[in-house]
Amino acid sequence: MKKQFIWIMTDTMGYNMVGCYGSEISTPNVDGMARRGLRFERAYTCQPVCGPARSALFTGQYPHTNGSWGNSMPLGADVKTLGQRLTAAGVPCAYIGKWHLDAGDYFGNGVCPDGWDPAYWYDMKCYLDELTEEERLFSRDPASSKKGVEAPFTYGYRVTVRALEYIEAHKDEDFFLVVSYDEPHGPCLCPEPYASMYDRPLGANPAWDDGLSDKPECLRVWAETTGQADPAKRCRGIAPELAACTSYIDSQIGRVLDCARENTPDALRLFTSDHGDAAHAHGLNGKGPSVCDEIARIPLIFEGPCAPVGAVYGHVVSHIDLPATVLDYMGLQRPVMLEGESLLPQLRDPSAPTNRPAHVEFGRYEIDHDGFGGFQPMRAVVTDEYKLALHLLDGDEMYDTARDPHDLRNVIDDGAYAEIRDRLHDEIIDWMNRTRDPFRGYQWQCRPWRGDKTPSWNVDGYTRQRDNDPGEYRQLDYDTGLPMEKATRHKNLSGK
Repeated sequence: MKKQFIWIMTDTMGYNMVGCYGSEISTPNVDGMARRGLRFERAYTCQPVCGPARSALFTGQYPHTNGSWGNSMPLGADVKTLGQRLTAAGVPCAYIGKWHLDAGDYFGNGVCPDGWDPAYWYDMKCYLDELTEEERLFSRDPASSKKGVEAPFTYGYRVTVRALEYIEAHKDEDFFLVVSYDEPHGPCLCPEPYASMYDRPLGANPAWDDGLSDKPECLRVWAETTGQADPAKRCRGIAPELAACTSYIDSQIGRVLDCARENTPDALRLFTSDHGDAAHAHGLNGKGPSVCDEIARIPLIFEGPCAPVGAVYGHVVSHIDLPATVLDYMGLQRPVMLEGESLLPQLRDPSAPTNRPAHVEFGRYEIDHDGFGGFQPMRAVVTDEYKLALHLLDGDEMYDTARDPHDLRNVIDDGAYAEIRDRLHDEIIDWMNRTRDPFRGYQWQCRPWRGDKTPSWNVDGYTRQRDNDPGEYRQLDYDTGLPMEKATRHKNLSGK
């Protein structure tokens, strides 16, 4: 059987914006994937910002590892994307749509990166290059939907056209295809009948009543900045224009799915999004340093071979596992540098837990912007029952999500949770160490509520060099000048 994988993704579509996850927003085509395949109920992004989220999705390394931990920040020179790894193994790869990983501006630079087919490269700069100056202004104006937009003018439509061409041209070959929409991200451009589909904010959510009294200051400042700190004055619901564009892009996804089912019925098809939108839950707007579900929890659906029909996987999973899943499906060995594991065992048996939590991080929104809170370092862990988020420069958060699914009561200082809290805290520190987080240090360990930790300039005294696959360069041990024997070892602190 041919090995074909079609990866479809959107921008700014949280789990609560998809019908099969309980949303009021109409998404019949994505819902159809769930009926035909496996829906992951609790999937989380690695970082709820466009570029860093994508950096993890297409490298299998967390943003703090791959170097792209804020928008407009490049991947590290030694970091390989899925396209590079698969192309090197003889699998043709195409990326059609928003990339956001070239360290340029929002739109990209129009240049196809190594590992992907240049004939099908179509980032947002390629789209803008097709437009006149007047059309560019029209394409970025949120009011344009009400002025009359034809579907062929939209970026999503043009991405779809190229995706259909690729599928039909390569239906008899192995391939890996990414179809990456910018929609429903603002300016939420979409044609009728979608533009007028909703006339009110959508969704009922207890998180809109959160008074923020027990939240870290950074979240209160965020809410105050957007004028949403007072629940009585707060907007309530997903904006009609965001909902409209969500339904529109679902229609484009449907065109890709129909083509794939007809031409490549044995292809494994995936749908996800990079992150969600707070839509004023907890008084927050957009995305940022928060692990609330509206921002960090995303849809994740598989359809096709090895995806059981109509199944639901109820445990927590992470985006970090998707690159390893693609490589596993293609029959390739997982590289040592990947920080996730394959989800194919869960596709084959949805009752099998991964026994892994999800980790969510934050650094800054964008290197270009002084706004959006600036540097807001966060490291968090999400399990089936709890969330713990450390805000390095602020207070911390813990939620008993089994009892408090909307993150309304911060139990970080509740003694009844101390043992669980400290165990989750240890997991975050261990994860930062395992992934060689460049921001790790004693400050993450010595939190005000953790009385058994004391500051140490040497932290834990380890050297943590990067491990490697056979044939790759082996780093040298500073103390011997010879290739290291163990990547993680105690540092020689004697100076001799």
